[in-house]
Amino acid sequence: FLGYKTVEMSDHDEEHFEQADSGASTTFPKQCSALRKNEHVMIKGRPCKIVDMSTSKTGKHGHAKVHLVALDIFTGKKLEDICPSTHNMDVPVVKRKEYMLMDIDGDGFCSLMDPENSDTKDDIRLPEGELGEQIRAAFEKDDCGMNLTVVAACGEEAILGFKNMPKDQ
Repeated sequence: FLGYKTVEMSDHDEEHFEQADSGASTTFPKQCSALRKNEHVMIKGRPCKIVDMSTSKTGKHGHAKVHLVALDIFTGKKLEDICPSTHNMDVPVVKRKEYMLMDIDGDGFCSLMDPENSDTKDDIRLPEGELGEQIRAAFEKDDCGMNLTVVAACGEEAILGFKNMPKDQ
């Protein structure tokens, strides 16, 4: 007999796994060398759209490095990152959806309706600055309605565009 000892896991040794509430991840991995301009990527924890990228030559013992310049899709802030071309970077799952604008309240929150199922949503604020002013002005003078483009990624949502609906609808 060699004196083997059985080890039992106690309750505090168990592994706990956190799950996203919808079961779907907000990002997925993609090799850095496969990323392209106008695609999305996570930089410093923010969902961004790539506006410029360049690849450096490999060094004597190293890997080619990819230099990414991107704009935060919600704030427009410029972010940069450098990543070895063989490494993976997170790519945000970005969803774009059109909603009909029903109303804008005094605090700047928009009342939106999903044209596919008539669900309403009241938790998105008008964007700051010029876009918000254009939407408010068009809404106040327009009599045939307008659609707003809402982009969602990584638990954030924002209005990123609008268009007036045709007069014949």
